[in-house]
Amino acid sequence: MRRLAVLGIVLGLVAAGVAPALAAAPRYPVPYTFAAGIAAAAIENGAPPPGANNWKCKPSAAHPRPVVLVHGLAATMTDNWQTISPLLADNGYCVFALTYGEEPGETSFGGLEPMEQSAAVLATFVNKVLAATGATKVDIVGHSEGATMPDYYVKFLGGARKVDHYVGISSVLKGTTFYGLSAFAAEDPSAASSLTSGVCQSCTEFLTGSPFIDKLDAGGPAVPGVTYTLIATEHDELVVPYTNGLVTAPNVTDIVVQNQCPLDASDHLAIVADPVTGQDVLNALDPAHRHRVPCTLVAPVVG
Repeated sequence: MRRLAVLGIVLGLVAAGVAPALAAAPRYPVPYTFAAGIAAAAIENGAPPPGANNWKCKPSAAHPRPVVLVHGLAATMTDNWQTISPLLADNGYCVFALTYGEEPGETSFGGLEPMEQSAAVLATFVNKVLAATGATKVDIVGHSEGATMPDYYVKFLGGARKVDHYVGISSVLKGTTFYGLSAFAAEDPSAASSLTSGVCQSCTEFLTGSPFIDKLDAGGPAVPGVTYTLIATEHDELVVPYTNGLVTAPNVTDIVVQNQCPLDASDHLAIVADPVTGQDVLNALDPAHRHRVPCTLVAPVVG
């Protein structure tokens, strides 16, 4: 009953955010609002998002690599990918998603385990996707932790041989100062760790100057042979400064959504349900068939 009540509250927002049908008669509606994720999680958290995890899907010649969606901190594949998953599926991609990093017995919040541990889970999942589809490589689309942790897989766990394109939305590849918390952690690492270790073992790993970020950034986070597209918003309240989600390297394309659409006020959550982001993801995965990025008013949080 509680989940149905939550669904009722957000249903109007979801309906308002559903995109018009594409010319190709898509199988799935694409809601451009983060409220769709809230609604879906209220019904069945942990379920694959629309269009994902069809293990019989075989990549086409037009889109030969399956796409693996990697959610953010404290999220699941259900609430994180209600926009991007159906958008990719409607455009002919084989889409796969996972939930990783849950505490034992916890199914509502992922990404809480150390990122090194979650990267190993991702490695196993990618192998499963490759075996099921017959593809030789995947593309990764990740948000927040899901745009950060996979780079550990790529850089240290052999993922560079299995990942072609890495699309990061609000990544934390250079860490976050998080309003002074990184400086506090540097002065007293044990005290900072004690604040989160019982609930979120990955949380302090995101801080600028943490051992995890220092290891990831040593020699540069962008791994040769992998193509990166990193998408950021000026209004990111968790990645501080937001430019820490961008990387200067020959194989990296950095995108700030406000440079494409000044009306876009998306924050750390709304960016993953943003029509600007959606088109940027499609353009990154298929640059030979790029389309114009739309520009409409996007609100924080819900989109």
